[in-house]
Amino acid sequence: MEASDAASPADQGDDLPAVAPQLRALRRRAGLTLEAAARAAGLSPAHLSRLETGHRQPSLPMLLALARIYGTTVSELLGERVADRDAIVRSADMEPTRAGGWTYLQAGAPGRAMQALRVQVPYGSQGDIVRVHPGEEWLYVLKGRLRLRLGDTAHLLAPGDSAHFDSLTPHRLAAEGHDGVELLFVHTLLQSPTATLCLGPLTGELL
Repeated sequence: MEASDAASPADQGDDLPAVAPQLRALRRRAGLTLEAAARAAGLSPAHLSRLETGHRQPSLPMLLALARIYGTTVSELLGERVADRDAIVRSADMEPTRAGGWTYLQAGAPGRAMQALRVQVPYGSQGDIVRVHPGEEWLYVLKGRLRLRLGDTAHLLAPGDSAHFDSLTPHRLAAEGHDGVELLFVHTLLQSPTATLCLGPLTGELL
């Protein structure tokens, strides 16, 4: 649904610095036309144009949406730079996040064009979920055996095996053994809404 062009208190962004100088440059860096970016953000092209020319200030939800679409951070949209961003991620600093039965550990620095994760996939978890989204994925099997379906082709990967594919190819991942599988996983942050990442369960076996 397209956002209204009518002024509202939330859109005035009184507590936010001017973002117009960054918005147009970051959109162009992402290779998006005004119309394509506006459509992805749920805005009209006229509304986004007013944001880019400084005639309107975005609300925080708008900034979050635009940051996802442009593959950047809200800090960069606001013109902030972190000159000494740490390139090293220590094992002790990897906080686990659990979702859908999987465990994710951030293995790369935030705010990059790629996201690196260590992923633990238990047996029987999310094996029927088909994922389709823009970008590329690379994965490497650390422990266990991985069942991977790319389009209509099924693969069985052992420790030391890897896969690199266009993530617009429908793909499914599942652990082959009851001990699960552990992966090193890298993907590009060409963001799309969560609803487009998982098409939902399909009937039938992965292999």
